[in-house]
Amino acid sequence: MSRIKRLIQSYSKYISIPWRDDAAAAQRVIFCVYNENEERSLRAKVGEFEIVTRQANHEWAMFDLTDTFANWLASQRYARSYFQEPHLLSTLLPKYPAFIADEFEKFLQENDTGANSVVAIQGVGSLFGFLKVKEVVDKLAPMVTGRLLVFFPGSFEDNNYRLLDGYDGWNYLAVPITADKEY
Repeated sequence: MSRIKRLIQSYSKYISIPWRDDAAAAQRVIFCVYNENEERSLRAKVGEFEIVTRQANHEWAMFDLTDTFANWLASQRYARSYFQEPHLLSTLLPKYPAFIADEFEKFLQENDTGANSVVAIQGVGSLFGFLKVKEVVDKLAPMVTGRLLVFFPGSFEDNNYRLLDGYDGWNYLAVPITADKEY
């Protein structure tokens, strides 16, 4: 059985467990951790995550971060200047998380998510080199009243997450789900 199939099984077992109503925002976050080389396979099987979520009697909504940087940069007044002189981007980059938060808030309203919803985020690898995933999750998690599922290409070892195995990791209160962890 493939690692992605095992990840789906682990997620299915976890999402079927009854939810606590009094969990803090950071405790309502779930990281599905997979090897970054399996990104295409995971994206091809995202529908299976939705199926098992709905089988557990929860709603499902998928937010994709993949194109947010390009959309944000293209919307800037001096976008062409930033392409010609990328070192200037560092002065503008602190505004990117607010753009993501605004887009996410619109998405939540359009999809009418509630306390029984799983809001999945894919494309966090596109943040690499621009933002830390923790910074984005900290901003988005309080907006979700149900569960925030983050598809995380990287690794999880000793309570430490590493995006694309490229950064020093960080600790986070989220529930880690891996292909090797059973619930």
